Amino acid sequence: MKDYTAGKAWKIAKQQRILEAAFSLFASRGIEMVTMPEVAEASGVARATLYRYFTTKLDLVVAVGTWKWEEYIKSYDAHLSEEDWDRMTGADYVRHLLNGFLDLYRNHGDILRFNYNFNSYLRYEMGSSEQKAPYINMMEWLGKRFHEFYERGMEDGTLRTDISEEAIFSSTFHIMLAAVTRYSVGLVYVLAKGSEPEKELVMLRDLLESRFVKEA
Repeated sequence: MKDYTAGKAWKIAKQQRILEAAFSLFASRGIEMVTMPEVAEASGVARATLYRYFTTKLDLVVAVGTWKWEEYIKSYDAHLSEEDWDRMTGADYVRHLLNGFLDLYRNHGDILRFNYNFNSYLRYEMGSSEQKAPYINMMEWLGKRFHEFYERGMEDGTLRTDISEEAIFSSTFHIMLAAVTRYSVGLVYVLAKGSEPEKELVMLRDLLESRFVKEA
């Protein structure tokens, strides 16, 4: 997709307005239910302008997902200095990731509501690999960073050596993301009395941590 914003600050600002409006609509109503004309109206731009920035709805959805997840990751990591990253053990990084999902549940339900059908939309929507590349590249970057800390965990002895990198990565991301998403969008049956979703999610985090991290 052509970068329509290249070199133009006002175009970048308009694109950001479109991304924010689209995210709000997608998170509140679901991706499938929102039309491009509705995004144009919500962002205050003409339909023709919207299509100059994002040729198809898939282009827009990928851009929204990539932007929002990159923004969240940057915000969540902001309190860590370069020295903190250098001192972090493999186990510390796994804990950092697991706690990030709890932070999403506690403070960013809109992201989880958006993500509820985001990945399935990407999987089943017809489109080119080039269109989906920005989000895929971001996920590959996360995988590479995880690999660095997995290797560090093997060296510093804080992660279990009998569980593969793929198993730890998949379980950390898929199980925790699925759990916090289902609780956030109300897909978990909650009893009228006695259910405490956050405590249950904390228990899940602790179970996964105990599975992957070596006892001191």
